[in-house]
Amino acid sequence: MSLTRRAILAAPLLATPALGQGAWPQRPVRFIVPFAPGGPVEVPARVVADTLSRSTGQPFVVETRPGAGGALGIQTVVQANDPHTLLFTTSSVAILPALVRDPGYDPFRDLTPISMVSDAPMALLAKPDGRVRDLAGLLALARQKPGEISYGSSGSGSTTHLGGALLAQRAGIDLLHVPYRGAGQAVNALYAGDTDLLVTGTIESMPHVRDGRLRAIAVTGPARIAPWPDVPFAGEMVPDYAITIWYGMFGGRGLAPEVAARIVADCAPLVAGSLLKERLQESGAELLLNGPGPLAARMAREVPQWKALAAATGIRAE
Repeated sequence: MSLTRRAILAAPLLATPALGQGAWPQRPVRFIVPFAPGGPVEVPARVVADTLSRSTGQPFVVETRPGAGGALGIQTVVQANDPHTLLFTTSSVAILPALVRDPGYDPFRDLTPISMVSDAPMALLAKPDGRVRDLAGLLALARQKPGEISYGSSGSGSTTHLGGALLAQRAGIDLLHVPYRGAGQAVNALYAGDTDLLVTGTIESMPHVRDGRLRAIAVTGPARIAPWPDVPFAGEMVPDYAITIWYGMFGGRGLAPEVAARIVADCAPLVAGSLLKERLQESGAELLLNGPGPLAARMAREVPQWKALAAATGIRAE
C-alpha cells in the first residue's frame, strides 16, 4: 500500500471543548505509533490508515515514535492536541501510568478514546523438549522451585511482562522475569534454552507453534481460541486470571465525538470482511472498531488494575 512518509508539523493548540469541529479532516492526519518500526502494531495501523486515506481523500501518515516504553509517542499526541494528530497504540497506554511516576500524560484527562481496534490473548510458549511440558506442570514445578522457572517478555513493563506477573500473582507462584528488547529476542532466548517460557502475542506465536518448534501450553484470554482448541486458557487452572493485548486509537483532549464517529464509520468495511479480519481470526484475535465506549470502559478497568499489581509486586519500568 502506498502512503506518503511526509512528516506533518502540527503546532500545539490550546485545549478546546471539541477539537475537530467543522469539516474533518482538513489536512493530512498523523497516526502516531509509539513503538519501533516493524512491530506488530504497525500492520493494522497501516491498514486502517490506508482505509481512511481512501475514504476521506486526505493522507493518513503512520509515524513511528518509539521511546520510553511508548511514552514519547503518546506525549507527541498529547502535546499536539490537534484532531489531525492521533494515536494508534497497544494496551501499554493503560500500563505506563502504573509503572512510571510521571509518564507525561494522564490517560483520562489528556486522551480521548476513539475506538478499540482489536483484542487478542497472549500465549505461554515452551520448548517441546523443555522441562515445562504443560500448564499443570508449570504450576507444580514453580511451587517446587520458587523463582527458578523463568519467562521471557518483550521488555520490562510491557503487556507480556505484566501478563506473566499477573499469572504468578494469581497462581501464588514465583516466576523469574527476563526482559528482552522485543519479541524477536525473547523468542531466540527460548530457542537457546536461556528461558523456560515465553509470554507473547498469539499473532507472533502462530508460526513457531505451527512448525512444531515451540509448544503453546496456555493462552491468557478468558476462553480457548479456535486455532488451538486443545490448548487450555490459564483461567481453567488459575482463578480470576485473564489478560489480552488490545490495540486502540485515541485523540488528544477534547477531540470532537464527530471525529471518532467518522473514523469508526469509515472503517466499517474492514469489520464486515477484510484480509486484516481474516489474519486476526487466524491467530485467535478479534477485529473490533466498535467506537469510544468499549475503549473508555477498558481504560477505566485496566488503569487501576495495573496500578494495584505494580503496588503489590513492586514492578517498575526500567
